[in-house]
Amino acid sequence: MTRLFVSDLHLDAAAPEAIGQFIAFLQADARAASALYILGDLFESWVGDDDDDPARARVCEALNAFTASGTPCFVMRGNRDFLLGERFEQRTGCRLVADPVITEIEGVRTLLAHGDLFCTDDVKYQQLRLIVRDPGWQRRLLSLPLADRQLIADEARAGSREHTRRARPEIMDANQAAIERAVREFDADVVVHGHTHRPGVHEFVVEGRMRARVVLGAWYEHGSVLEWSASGRQLRTLER
Repeated sequence: MTRLFVSDLHLDAAAPEAIGQFIAFLQADARAASALYILGDLFESWVGDDDDDPARARVCEALNAFTASGTPCFVMRGNRDFLLGERFEQRTGCRLVADPVITEIEGVRTLLAHGDLFCTDDVKYQQLRLIVRDPGWQRRLLSLPLADRQLIADEARAGSREHTRRARPEIMDANQAAIERAVREFDADVVVHGHTHRPGVHEFVVEGRMRARVVLGAWYEHGSVLEWSASGRQLRTLER
């Protein structure tokens, strides 16, 4: 059976084409898979499990129908939807997983991650990540009214766009030394991640063993999916 991996869908009311493509994907290709893994940034923003945005509700309903059909879906929190919680799981039937997490796929030790942890050259981002991933900071944020959280999310997105515009492109990519440290720590042969929006497959050697890093693409203009079965791995583009 085939396992499917996607990341960085950034689903939002401002991009209805992406929402439509993802729902069609759930209703067709993904139904035949043995499992679907969403490695972060399913949504452009998620301000708490009480989020009542109609576009995001539509996605949650589609995920609930998908998991109810019998295919498990594992979701990793990304830098845009790190507030996904238990009510999201109940709402969708998905299971939240840690970032990173080690698993075995077709007999291969595989490290799954959103990918932002590997962008160590972007020091300002890593400092911010430590803050927003802190449980105490998250509890304080979630104690605010929904409207206030939505305003904070809008401001954070604007700040992120400005940081991306001003930062040197090379610091926004995964750091190879950080990847190799993770490979050693988890004894992984393959790393699968998103976040950088630079899809591709990279091979490298660590401690005399050939390793591979598969980078998933974003869904802004078209879909990106890794298909992994007993016959091998294929990183595909899904045209609209």
